[in-house]
Amino acid sequence: MKRIKLTIDQKEALETRHKKSCAKRESDRIKAVLLRNENWSTPMISQALRLHETSVVRYIDDYLTSEKLTVNSGGSEGYLNPKQTQELRSHIENNLYHHNHQIVTYVKEKWDVSFTVSGMHKWLQRNGFVYKQPKGIPYKADVVAQEDFIEKYTELKASVGIDEPIIFGDGVHPTMATKISHGWIKKGTEKHVKTTASRTRLNIFGGIRLGHLNETLTSQYETINAESIIDFLYKLRAQYSDYKRIHFILDGAGYHKAKVVTEKAKELNIKIHILPAYSPNLNPIERLWKVMNEHVRNNYFFSSVKIFRERIDEFFDKTLPDIASSLDSRINDNFQRLSPAF
Repeated sequence: MKRIKLTIDQKEALETRHKKSCAKRESDRIKAVLLRNENWSTPMISQALRLHETSVVRYIDDYLTSEKLTVNSGGSEGYLNPKQTQELRSHIENNLYHHNHQIVTYVKEKWDVSFTVSGMHKWLQRNGFVYKQPKGIPYKADVVAQEDFIEKYTELKASVGIDEPIIFGDGVHPTMATKISHGWIKKGTEKHVKTTASRTRLNIFGGIRLGHLNETLTSQYETINAESIIDFLYKLRAQYSDYKRIHFILDGAGYHKAKVVTEKAKELNIKIHILPAYSPNLNPIERLWKVMNEHVRNNYFFSSVKIFRERIDEFFDKTLPDIASSLDSRINDNFQRLSPAF
């Protein structure tokens, strides 16, 4: 039987591949190659792997002629050395591919290494990749402005006294239309959810104090404008009437910065802080709206506007106070930094 001489990189790649392999025959082939590289004889390899000697000879010949390590029935994987493997990992992390065959083509063109589609699928799984939907981010996100806000917010937290609560505020507009979402469904079956295309929606404005979600204040309006924001400022001041000053963090919507709003806020001793543009990631109340959808709207059919309103009211009046303490690890100021999407 012919001798196999592996480079250090080749041996390391095979050792790594063997650790990750879930297929017995592939593992046997890799072990046969590694043992032959260590100058084991055919009978010794055969005995160690509990294989027939003809199988060992075939495995070694297959590797010498085409570096084959898997069977032809599917899942074959092209051979990449450690450097190529790392480069491919980085490439896939920085580029979004919709189909496996696109990656197969890329690898073939770059390194002249052939993968099958199923082989590439296994390679992706073994290297920590999963097939899922990407998250959308604002294409104008300003990294510098975000970092500047986080720095100022950190300074604000450190400087305010216990009589100066920091409130994050924003509006949300849940619709009565059924919001289809993920859920566990038996394999091979379909799960049907009744839907409605109703355009009925509510206009809710809210304010949260991190670590005190049981104090969450919300109010519904016909429309959210400067007038409704002023109304909310009065309610916010009433809720925190015993506090000296309130810090209110809002996004850059025009009605948040309207002159009548800023003047009223100053009169009520409410300091308004404006978030950077295109930075919903810096407003934790956005996470509360997601929790609301999970409890109220996801995969839920509303047969009437009355029921829709009742479900929303029930969440803020009953459900949220009950689960508030369990949400601190989810709704907090551990801000995600968004980079612009180019």
